[in-house]
Amino acid sequence: MSSKNKNNFKLNLEFLNKDKNFGFLNKLQKKFPKVEIYLVGGAVRDLFLKKATKDYDFVICKIKASDLEKFLANLGQVEFVGKSFGVFKFTPHGGDKHNPFDIALPRRDFSFNTGGYRDVKVLTNPNLPIEEDLSRRDFTINAMAFQIPNSKFQIPNLVDQFNGLKDLKNKVIRSVGKPKDRFKEDYSRMLRAIRFACQLNFEIEKNTWQAIKSKIKLITKAVPYEIIAREFLKSFYFNPMKALDLFDQSGFFKVIMPEILKMKNCPQPKNFHSEGDVWVHTRLALEKLFSPQFKKQFNNERPNTELIIATLFHDLGKPPTIQTPEKNHTDRIRFNEHDVVGAEKTKKICERLKFSSPENFGVDPEKISWLIKNHMLLVHGNALKMRPQTIEKYFFNSNLPGENLLKLSFADISATILEKGHSDFGDFKNMLKRIKELKKLSANKKELPKPILNGNEIMKEFKLKPGPRIGELLGILREKQLEGKIKDKKSAVKFLKKFI
Repeated sequence: MSSKNKNNFKLNLEFLNKDKNFGFLNKLQKKFPKVEIYLVGGAVRDLFLKKATKDYDFVICKIKASDLEKFLANLGQVEFVGKSFGVFKFTPHGGDKHNPFDIALPRRDFSFNTGGYRDVKVLTNPNLPIEEDLSRRDFTINAMAFQIPNSKFQIPNLVDQFNGLKDLKNKVIRSVGKPKDRFKEDYSRMLRAIRFACQLNFEIEKNTWQAIKSKIKLITKAVPYEIIAREFLKSFYFNPMKALDLFDQSGFFKVIMPEILKMKNCPQPKNFHSEGDVWVHTRLALEKLFSPQFKKQFNNERPNTELIIATLFHDLGKPPTIQTPEKNHTDRIRFNEHDVVGAEKTKKICERLKFSSPENFGVDPEKISWLIKNHMLLVHGNALKMRPQTIEKYFFNSNLPGENLLKLSFADISATILEKGHSDFGDFKNMLKRIKELKKLSANKKELPKPILNGNEIMKEFKLKPGPRIGELLGILREKQLEGKIKDKKSAVKFLKKFI
C-alpha cells in the first residue's frame, strides 16, 4: 500500500540532485531501467523530522546481487561486511569512508525466535515487493520507504503501509505488527524502543510498552552487553531524565543493575536535602545538567555521556554507607566515604556492562570512577585555602576530567536544596575564583603557565643526580610559581638554592 505525498518530499529531493555522492543512483537507473530504488528506514524518518543525517540506507529491487555488486565496484569501494545479509557497504569515489551507504536487496528475515541479536536467517529476493521488506522492520517510524523517481518530473512515492508517518506526527513509538513477535525476533529492540523514545522525545505505544515490560527480564539471555551498553548510553545522552524513568518503569534496572534501585527510599538529612531521597536527588541532578543556569555557567556546552553517567551514579555509595541516629546513634543521617564506595561500585558496573565499548558514546570506567570519588572535593576542602598545586592536580591535568568535575559539582549542588529552599554555591564560586586567579598567571589567561624549570635543568644547574629529590624540588618550585612569587629562571634558581 503506497501513498503519494508531493509536498512533504519536494524540498528533500534537492540533496539527491546536488550531492555528487548520490550520482550513482542516476547512473544505476540509466544502466538498469527496470530497477526500483528506495531510500528506507531512519533516513526517511529524519527527513520528515527535518533532522540532519549521514546514514542513508537504500533497498534496490529488480536487479541481481551480482550485477549490483559489479556496478557498484566500478563507482567506488564495496565492503562485504554485510554481504551475508544481502547488504553492501558502498563508498563512492571521493566519498566519506566513515559513512558508507548501506545498499541492500529486498529480503525476508526468518528468525529463530531466540531473541538473539541478529539470530536470524536472511533470504534475499530481487523481485520481492518493498512492502515485504518493510514488514520485517522494528517500528512503524522506521518502516517507511521513499521511492526515488527515475525522472525528476515524476512525483516521489512514499511507501507507508504501517502508518509510520501518522505515528511520526503523533510522536509515537509503535512496533510493526505484534510487539511480542517483533521482540522475540530480537530482544535488543526493546532497548531501541526506549532509546528512540529518549532520542526523539516520543511516547511508547501502550501495547509495545506492555510487551517491553513483560519481556525485559529476558534481555540478558540473548543480547550482548555491548549492545545493551550502546542503547543505554545513547538513551541517557539524549534525554537522561526520560531514560531514568523508562529504564526504571520497564524493569530494566532490576535485571541489569539492581544496585541503582537501592537509592530509592534512601533518606537524606532534610536540613541539607529537602528535595527528597537519594533517587529524587539524582534525578534532579540529571535535570539540572540541562537547566538554563547550567548552560549560562558553562557557555551552553552540552553535557557529554561521561558527565551524565557520572551524575547518574554519583551517590550510588549512599545506600550502603548510610548511618542513622536510630540505628547507629549518629547526630544525623550520614554517608561516610560514600564517594569512595560509590566510585568502586560504579567502576564495577561500567566494566561489567562494557560501557567503554560503544563507538562515540562509550565512557571510560576509570574517569567515571574518578569523578565520583572526587565529587565531594568542594565540600571536604576549603577552596580559599587549597594549595595551588592541589587545584592544578584536579582542574588542570589533561589526563583527568577536571572540567566535568566542576560541572558535576554544579549539578550536585543545584540538586541539593537546603531546608531554606535554596542551594549553597559558596564553595563552587570560591573554586571558580581560585581557578581564575591561577589562569591570570599565564599570558593567554586560559591555562596555567608552564613550569619555569624542568628536572634536567635542575640537575644540570645544581649538579644533582636523578632521584626523588628532583621531584621534591620541582614541587616546591611549582608551588611558589603558582603563588605568583617566582616568574623567571633567575629567581627560580636563587629560590632553590635554599633547599640544596
